[in-house]
Amino acid sequence: MTIRVLLADDQALLRSAFRVLVDSEPDMEVVGEASDGAQAVLLAKERRPDVVLMDIRMPGTDGLAATRLISEDADLAQVHVVILTTFEVDDYVVQSLRAGASGFLGKGSEPEELLSAIRIAAGGDALLSPAATKGLIARFLAQGDGDDDRAPSAPSGSARSPDASARCSSRSQEATPTTRSPSASRSAR
Repeated sequence: MTIRVLLADDQALLRSAFRVLVDSEPDMEVVGEASDGAQAVLLAKERRPDVVLMDIRMPGTDGLAATRLISEDADLAQVHVVILTTFEVDDYVVQSLRAGASGFLGKGSEPEELLSAIRIAAGGDALLSPAATKGLIARFLAQGDGDDDRAPSAPSGSARSPDASARCSSRSQEATPTTRSPSASRSAR
């Protein structure tokens, strides 16, 4: 199966670089390029990509608004948005996920990470860059709940994994995919 990718970034040079990278993969093809969010939404409806690589900051309709429009459109239920940005700040991560993005990656990522992110999103999974994951964990821990000394109780009938912390820390050096069912992905958007 060929993964159909739509590129949305206001910088033509970056779109061209992303096109060369994506088109160099035998299992991927770029099906369109948009220079703003409104154009990205229109092209998503026309071309039905599997994945949209979406910049956050674009003139007119920004990437967050475009992501929201795509994720709320029932006809685009199979389109997954991966946010690509220079600005890996916690607020953008949270806003992106709330808008319905399946992934969040910094533009400083390695080419292999970007290609992996496309494949992960196309497969229906979600991912965050290591920097985004670290920021969200820090934000979550800073909120606290007043019971920091007490271990959480496992829901009845579930098994607690004693090495979950070790797995989490060992994955901090790579993009973190998260599996969600398609219906959960849509309802989370």
